[in-house]
Amino acid sequence: MVLPDRPAERHREIGWVFTDRVRGTRAWDVPAPVDGWVARDVVRHLVEWLPALLAGGSTVRLPAVPSVDDDPVGAWQAHVDAVQALLDDPGTAGLTLANPHIGAVPVDRAIDQFYTSDVFMHTWDLARATGQDDRLNPSFCASLLAGMEPMEDVIRSSGQYGARVPVPDDADAQTRLLGFIGRDPYWTAAS
Repeated sequence: MVLPDRPAERHREIGWVFTDRVRGTRAWDVPAPVDGWVARDVVRHLVEWLPALLAGGSTVRLPAVPSVDDDPVGAWQAHVDAVQALLDDPGTAGLTLANPHIGAVPVDRAIDQFYTSDVFMHTWDLARATGQDDRLNPSFCASLLAGMEPMEDVIRSSGQYGARVPVPDDADAQTRLLGFIGRDPYWTAAS
């Protein structure tokens, strides 16, 4: 299945899958595949970095959400709903995000390219940490990987991705993407 190209529709689908994993989480303090993180930190990361990015380079201010420490499900739901409302708003088409690292881009495109893709990849982290379905859309995995590989030096220098984890040459797109972003595709929580 191919994900939609429009930022609002793609976010709706990717956000829905992550929301399903959030709702399915029974233990928030279990280790996650990101070094030093627990499941709760995956949600924390996603609800914290986008509002700061938008506030720092645009007129967009996302509403405050509940504390991830007190209510990770409520924090995520409030956040994902606010982002979806922003993307669904026709007025968003005229908004620009200016950032020294990416230049000036339309807000919806910036959200799609950086944030929605991040939600997609972190879906695996939360699912793997909490023993849920960790399969990602294979065509979007392949698309993300194809777009990221030519920029590997820039991506690695950003500090946002770990060192590439070697995977078999014949690995599927999800395994190759996970290895590229610095995840061990075979990671499991210690018993």
